[in-house]
Amino acid sequence: MSYREHFEQIVKDQIARIERMKEAPKASDFSAMEKIIIGTIDGDGIGPIIMDACRKILEKLLKEEIASGRIELRRIEGLTIENRQAKGETVPADVLSAIRECDLLLKGPTTTPAKGGEGPNLESANVTLRRELDLFANVRPVSIPEKNIEWIFYRENTEGEYALGSRGVDIGEDMSIDFKVTTDIGTERLARVAFEYAKNNGNKNVSIVTKANIMKKTDGRFLDICMKVAEDYPDIKVDDWYVDIMAANLINDLFAANFHVVILPNLYGDIITDEAAQIQGGVGTAGSANIGNRYSMFEAIHGSAPRMVADGIAEYANPASLCRAAVMMLRHAAMTEKAEVLEAALDKAAAELDMPGDGTGNTATDFTQFVLGQID
Repeated sequence: MSYREHFEQIVKDQIARIERMKEAPKASDFSAMEKIIIGTIDGDGIGPIIMDACRKILEKLLKEEIASGRIELRRIEGLTIENRQAKGETVPADVLSAIRECDLLLKGPTTTPAKGGEGPNLESANVTLRRELDLFANVRPVSIPEKNIEWIFYRENTEGEYALGSRGVDIGEDMSIDFKVTTDIGTERLARVAFEYAKNNGNKNVSIVTKANIMKKTDGRFLDICMKVAEDYPDIKVDDWYVDIMAANLINDLFAANFHVVILPNLYGDIITDEAAQIQGGVGTAGSANIGNRYSMFEAIHGSAPRMVADGIAEYANPASLCRAAVMMLRHAAMTEKAEVLEAALDKAAAELDMPGDGTGNTATDFTQFVLGQID
């Protein structure tokens, strides 16, 4: 395929994706559903350890709902690096089919093969799932009460650099080109859910983060669309920041507490939310939601920690991030009281347990038993 044909195919595929987005179903109403299937995916590395902890906690927390049949916790097998590489598929077809039978997903971290490593150089499973399930909004809250910080980040999840990250081209031996995509409908739906959250939570300030001074077409369009949506919310204060300045201001005590709701394109959102989680206390302390209309996926924001496994200290992995994701999942599914019980238990665990993840302190089993003890 020539370079021109390659680019033409990319454009055609993105136009087709826009048409699919226009036909997307309305958001699920979990409060009206007779049964909710929650698929749990272990993932790689420390994933099975932290998922085992979180699953045991959910089984106790939701025991009545599980017994009545309203909630089903269903194990989804096969989303491991070994199975994915053996089949040569980022998300094997049978695994994706099983995932599509669920309403909500709770997912452990998955390993993305490094370029030049052994086996097929597969795309990120997260990127693939976000695209296949149209999980367009990545939502990450950060709370630091002692600094009066309550941030919630809305990261676009299906476009930007990541949408076409595996479809760049090498031009001869001297140059490579990757692609970035921004669409009106993709940006508008993200901005809409972010502004709705801001409105429903006291008209919180909204900040839009881009590099529109440099990426004038894609980031410029993203900023323009967000500002257009903002016109429908006149009671909300809106500002915009370049991503490099935002990165600096998050650690500037003179500015940090002024940020509330933050809207970002995909790549910037990935970087900035990890920085924000580190300010909170580390990426192991934060959960993440990937929201779509038909499906939603909740996960820890940290990776599979292969070094912990290699060093024989995987049992010291902290399940808190995945459990925080479960709190977000319960709220999304209109089970607010259950979410508050779990969140309170996790807050106590954070205050009383020592989990540095270096082979010392408390283990994942200690964490599980402590949290179970907090749940009536």
